[in-house]
Amino acid sequence: MKIIDIREVTKPISSPIRNAYIDFSKMTLSLVAVITDEVRDGRPVIGYGFNSNGRYGQGPLIRERFRPRIMDADPQTLLDTKRDNLDPHRIWDCMMKNEKPGGHGERSVAVGTIDMAIWDAVAKIEEKPLYQLLAERYGNGRPMRKVFVYAAGGYYYPGKDNIQLQEEMRSYTDRGYTVVKMKIGGASLTEDLKRIEDVLKVLGSGEQLAVDANGRFDLQTAVDYARALSGYELFWYEEPGDPLDFELQAELANHYSGSMATGENLFSMQDARNLIRYGGMRPDRDWLQFDCALSYGLVEYLRILEMIKKYSWSPQRCIPHGGHQMSLNIAAGLGLGGNESYPDLFQPYGGFPDGVEVENGHIILPELPGIGFEGKADLYKEMQEIS
Repeated sequence: MKIIDIREVTKPISSPIRNAYIDFSKMTLSLVAVITDEVRDGRPVIGYGFNSNGRYGQGPLIRERFRPRIMDADPQTLLDTKRDNLDPHRIWDCMMKNEKPGGHGERSVAVGTIDMAIWDAVAKIEEKPLYQLLAERYGNGRPMRKVFVYAAGGYYYPGKDNIQLQEEMRSYTDRGYTVVKMKIGGASLTEDLKRIEDVLKVLGSGEQLAVDANGRFDLQTAVDYARALSGYELFWYEEPGDPLDFELQAELANHYSGSMATGENLFSMQDARNLIRYGGMRPDRDWLQFDCALSYGLVEYLRILEMIKKYSWSPQRCIPHGGHQMSLNIAAGLGLGGNESYPDLFQPYGGFPDGVEVENGHIILPELPGIGFEGKADLYKEMQEIS
């Protein structure tokens, strides 16, 4: 058993939308295929992966650094001999050989993209959904196939007014979502409060609305928003300041008693641990948004989950960023609190397998081998083009 090729192609996921910090007019991602010499149902087993939105494609790093290390390795050193399968942990170690500690920037995204494809292949070789494999290896053996999902949107669009924002949010609740998210920080506080109040006219309850500042605020602005938002009883107030400004995050807890969320731009167990140690996050009400596709993959995410348990955090306080099926499988297999969803954006990479519908804010994952990409026709079509 061995990996016979790893292929990468950079794909556009451009959109006219913007958040408080960046626009997505030139956004890309890397799509990867890990081709093995295993055959199931008359077809070679191929694992697929891609990185989440918000970070650009990682083609040069994948092609020049991480692919060669895997392809040059002795295939026997990459195997899980007890299970007669590829070993994601050994492959991860191979990719990270000769990499210095720290500097968790773009390389974490490149490694996470390949890691996703490796886990897809591993589960397909065992002919199981990834969530079942994860429950058996790292959980209690019983996956939680029913997963909470919320609808992420509410971006700033050119020419989009509050009526159109209301229509967007209504479309999500019409499709079964019970919680939606919108952007703040890309307009003035006065304008953002008007946008929030208009959305609440549609939703009826602040508990159905999360807001996301995408790291835009300094401390004073974050506090000003916190005071203004406190009366709405929101689902959460997300990433108010720079993701590595743990002092700002900790101070904000003194001014905002509601739920806060952050972590999507922390790309290692060490950074996640510093957030837990120094960021003032409260395990009884706050949410952790680490995204395996951006942070060295599931191998590192398992380390993060072990770390948070040592600090008395439950995995159920984790709702990953990214809106992809990899995190859905992790949520189902390891008992996370849910997953982000992009019903209309970043297609075909976001969303669920065909036929899966949201009911009362939850979906039920189908029994598809691997991550389940083959169950989403528009996405699988793109994947077949590189394999």
